[in-house]
Amino acid sequence: MIIGRKEEIELLQKITKDDRSHFVAVYGRRRVGKTFLIRESYDYKFTFQHAGLSDGGLKDQLFAFTSSLKDSGYKFKRKPENWLEAFEGLKDVIRDSQEKKKIIFIDELSWMDTPKCDLMIALENFWNAFASARKDVILIVCASATSWMLSKVVHNKGGLYNRLTEQIQLQVFSLKECEDFIKSNELAFNRIQILQYYMIFGGVPFYWSFLKKGLSLVQNIDSILFEKNAPLKKEFEYLYASIFKNPEVYLKIINVLGTKKIGMTREEIIENTDIPNSGDLTVKLDELESCGFIRKYNAFGMKTKGSIFQLIDNFTLFYYKFLENYPTDEHYWANQINNPALNNWLGLAFERVCLEHIKQIKIKLGISGVHTEVNSWSCKSDAEKGIFGSQIDLLIVRDDQVINLCEMKYSETTYTLKQEEDEKIRNRISDLATVTETKHAIFPTLITTYGLAQNGYSSNIQSVVTLDDLFV
Repeated sequence: MIIGRKEEIELLQKITKDDRSHFVAVYGRRRVGKTFLIRESYDYKFTFQHAGLSDGGLKDQLFAFTSSLKDSGYKFKRKPENWLEAFEGLKDVIRDSQEKKKIIFIDELSWMDTPKCDLMIALENFWNAFASARKDVILIVCASATSWMLSKVVHNKGGLYNRLTEQIQLQVFSLKECEDFIKSNELAFNRIQILQYYMIFGGVPFYWSFLKKGLSLVQNIDSILFEKNAPLKKEFEYLYASIFKNPEVYLKIINVLGTKKIGMTREEIIENTDIPNSGDLTVKLDELESCGFIRKYNAFGMKTKGSIFQLIDNFTLFYYKFLENYPTDEHYWANQINNPALNNWLGLAFERVCLEHIKQIKIKLGISGVHTEVNSWSCKSDAEKGIFGSQIDLLIVRDDQVINLCEMKYSETTYTLKQEEDEKIRNRISDLATVTETKHAIFPTLITTYGLAQNGYSSNIQSVVTLDDLFV
């Protein structure tokens, strides 16, 4: 049973009902469910389907493609020696098919693109000279290497320029979709437990498939990550290597961004690594952003050249906090209860989940139809100017001349705003107004798990967003 993906399924099914050919690119990060979406949408019925090999040269890739052609009923006169010849075989499969719509699914296309091969030339020739001239071909190409898909297919500047008829960038699940997954699998976890698992793995569906009935959340996490033969014990080693052909430079960027919560400018990344200042760095930052590992944002009031890059991938951040040193305790997570490191991580991880659910926060605030920009902001103290020094992790800057200054607080109970925190919030509002000279009204907004306890300071908070509000 497929969870969510209603718009994507409707699109994939709709294109089978008209009288023209379609060229569809589906991309998104590893484990997000691209292959499952396509197979479910077409009930596992394809005129031809093939998946590239993760680690194979041209001969290996051609052999595998030839085998897929055989599975589709094709009888070879001679085996292809290059991709142009291989795609001639695919044309014959289509010509021989009696199906009304010929659905061609090529998965992990990027793995097939080995050095100095003619794959893209063959694909271009197949579409431009053959498939697009028919009315019955649906060509779907898919890859986890989002950066490759964007540069070679979506933004192709050669013969495939502007040839896509549809593209789907498959996103991770929201908290609500993860809850739907939990219910469909009859797992007995409440919303705070779903949040805690989300803070480790994010909304990547594959990672949620490892949860087992009859185990508590803590037992599940130990079983999935920390036991001797835990299925995801070495997931980080494969995560970047499966997406980027040469992951070393990407990991240098990820490593250094992991040391600074608010993120770094391009100049700071260069300063803290041995990566030269070049166009190649720009490409790699764009690729990491397109794959969802980092986000690029501008501090409020700053222009593009002051862009900050922030590591936001949940699992990567969890790895650096708890997995990097390869703990050998098979009950490691169960033994972390009341550990200060765990409590600190919970707070930071909750902030990231909030950043992933801006849409839901806006719905709660009643501004879903208002154009907004999402920023972070900081300033240094300056006693002479009356500036206290502030770091604000989430500002929602609205076109209706309001800024929601968001405080994100993970709590196991109803959150109580104390005098010290109330003073910090007032100082942040003062700093933001003074330094930026903004004319926007500034509304202090609390995002927390179980709501705000009423006391002498709670009335200073303009709006409260709870965990339940994030499950919309």
